[in-house]
Amino acid sequence: MSEIDNRRLLLEKVLKEHNFQESALLEILHRAQEIYGYLDKDLLMDISGSLNIPPSHVYGVATFYSYFKLKKPGEHVVTGCLGTACYVKGVEQIMQAIEEEFSLKRGGSTPDGKLSLLVTRCIGACAMAPNIVVDDEVIGKATKEVVIAKIKSVLGGVKTET
Repeated sequence: MSEIDNRRLLLEKVLKEHNFQESALLEILHRAQEIYGYLDKDLLMDISGSLNIPPSHVYGVATFYSYFKLKKPGEHVVTGCLGTACYVKGVEQIMQAIEEEFSLKRGGSTPDGKLSLLVTRCIGACAMAPNIVVDDEVIGKATKEVVIAKIKSVLGGVKTET
């Protein structure tokens, strides 16, 4: 059985665990993202049909929460915290430097799929502001230089293709 079939079976199990109830939509979306890695249009439509609720409702919930990814993320994911403390402490300049250095925009990935740049509203580490997360590692009191060096190291020391 292929990985795709296995993922669908896992999702079916989740839907059954929640008795195909609309009230479990948030939990189902969380589990679907764990299984698939992201929630693309086809998957959202599938969940909509399985729960018998409008696609616009499923999409609305998926886009409301910054946790959900609607596009396949890159092999390495950099997330900038745009909470108030991080913003005041200069995370915006770090994000701009990442965009320039690696030729990508927030919410996007490099053409080679090696790197994605995402944003979140708050990671809850305000005392360490500004915060950047590189592959689940929080870099507190971040600077442009430290963050760019970390990204280059996870990419194998090579700048991604532009």
